[in-house]
Amino acid sequence: MRRLRLLSLVVALGLPLAASAQQITVSAAASLTDAFKEIGPKFEAAKAGASVRFNFAASGVLLQQIGQGAPVDVFASADQETMNRGAEQKLVDTATRKDFVTNSLVLIEPAREGVGLKSLQDLSGAGVRKIAVGKVATVPVGRYTKQVLDNVNLWTALEPKFVQADSVRQVLDYVSRGEAEAGFVYRTDAAIAGDKVKIAFTPTGHTPVTYPIAVVAESRQKALAGDFIAFLSTPAAQEVLARYGFGKP
Repeated sequence: MRRLRLLSLVVALGLPLAASAQQITVSAAASLTDAFKEIGPKFEAAKAGASVRFNFAASGVLLQQIGQGAPVDVFASADQETMNRGAEQKLVDTATRKDFVTNSLVLIEPAREGVGLKSLQDLSGAGVRKIAVGKVATVPVGRYTKQVLDNVNLWTALEPKFVQADSVRQVLDYVSRGEAEAGFVYRTDAAIAGDKVKIAFTPTGHTPVTYPIAVVAESRQKALAGDFIAFLSTPAAQEVLARYGFGKP
């Protein structure tokens, strides 16, 4: 039964049934999508014969997949809490864990016809009917958001307005399409949206947004997985990460 569930998971994710001798699969937080897609070919060019596949989703969802046996070699999370759970469940090799980038939480609104948010208290106004937030259980940006709003005693009061999103990119989509008057995303995601959204301000009151990465404990390509993590510190990878707005840890 477990084998059938694993096979179904692999097929659903589009992952290889059997990785080649020089192929790794990297499961990474949704906010890393654009940067990692650009870094992948650079890694392959630097490592002759190697290939890398990516699986992007909310960090909590990715950890669940790994726990269910998905064939993953590297896990990159958008928060420490999710990686801590991975360590507690012995799903990652803690000796390989390192923080590799930082980010910032921002409050965004549609670029056109936004209500002109100036403070968190403005979210209580009648002009804000829907607020897009990441699901707290699985989406790190949702937990950062809850910390911010709890800090000013607004989380419970604003809950009726929340539109729950499965990833930070879904939060971005809701706001960019005008389906929500406000949303909490990372600064890097707001930049990706271009002129569809505008940053209202950068809230405070949350733990630092740092991204840890580690080799998955059950990886069959641990050496190559380690090489990918090491590559993120090279000038070629650092240039890409900085260009997308990520900071150094």
